[in-house]
Amino acid sequence: MLRVSSKGRYGVKAVYELASRYGRGPVTVPALARAQNLPDPYLEQLMPLLKRAGIVEALRGPQGGYILAKPPSQVTVGDVVRAVEGPIAITDCTSEDPRICPEVTRCVGPDVWSRVQAALIATMDAITFADLVQSTAREWAEEAL
Repeated sequence: MLRVSSKGRYGVKAVYELASRYGRGPVTVPALARAQNLPDPYLEQLMPLLKRAGIVEALRGPQGGYILAKPPSQVTVGDVVRAVEGPIAITDCTSEDPRICPEVTRCVGPDVWSRVQAALIATMDAITFADLVQSTAREWAEEAL
């Protein structure tokens, strides 16, 4: 089963929370953790990875916390997953390096899995946090009716 780890899931939830509060100032890790029901210590480990990737900025001081480094429309799920998980690869078969997969020249696998991986990456890169915030707000508004 292909699975995104808790790093990827929690990273997406944290960035979603920042996107939903975009333009309203910094958010502390405890506030992010509470809002998305995430463990503070784990989130403390993820935020530097997101910062290093240029997805979030850290603001110091009594009113400090984290903000998105760019508008939610310019940050994708793929950006966040790569920042916290590393390269998106569904199997070693997608490597063209015979040291990783010695069967690469005699196997149908690389073609199949490369196509699947490309579709997965394209989908993750097509979903922006602006899209997520909009669709979630719309769903919650419809539920309230």
